[in-house]
Amino acid sequence: MPTGHTGAVDDEVTWLADGPDPDPVHVRTIEIRVFEDGAAFELNGRLRDERPWADGDAKPRRIHDMELRIKVDRATLTITAVKTTMHAFPHAECPTIEPAFDDLVGLSIARGYTKAVQERFGRQAGCSHLEFLARALGPAVIQAMPSSASRLPDSTAVGRVVNGGGWLTNTCHFWSEGGIGMAKLEEGWRPGMGEYPAPSLVEIRARKAAPEAGSN
Repeated sequence: MPTGHTGAVDDEVTWLADGPDPDPVHVRTIEIRVFEDGAAFELNGRLRDERPWADGDAKPRRIHDMELRIKVDRATLTITAVKTTMHAFPHAECPTIEPAFDDLVGLSIARGYTKAVQERFGRQAGCSHLEFLARALGPAVIQAMPSSASRLPDSTAVGRVVNGGGWLTNTCHFWSEGGIGMAKLEEGWRPGMGEYPAPSLVEIRARKAAPEAGSN
């Protein structure tokens, strides 16, 4: 079931987006699609900024439309090709920065990727929108790996992908070193197998202990 948390008492806050007919002043959309291309992943990332209220004539409706494509070698998790396109931009000079993002080639999307992208394309060295999109593509590859494995007839492939990928360690609170995610793996749980979302660690241990208790 969906869960939520608010930093203030619910009855003290009105959320306009929950209204019957919300009218946003600005909309940013980020879409990332991942395709399998033999021994590589191909990622197509797109960032759009729009002003829904603008007429598109005297006042521009489409502010940014940036597209960044990369190919990532599946064995090494290294970027091997890049294509950058600005479809909509506020200044005629904006597209001159496109070639700079060719420097993504050779970067590993494993550990250190975000820092490397920021160092190469952050602030005046690049475009803030393309740099943001480049950082977002790295985690999408990580998600694509178990998604790809889940398509295989052998469902245990997902577990091998996660177990063999030390890059998951400390990527979030769940996968913290010595944390809940690692404990679940030790108990025999494997991603992509069974219910979704996965049961809690307490429940997994209880289920594991139940047959043992019945045999005594």
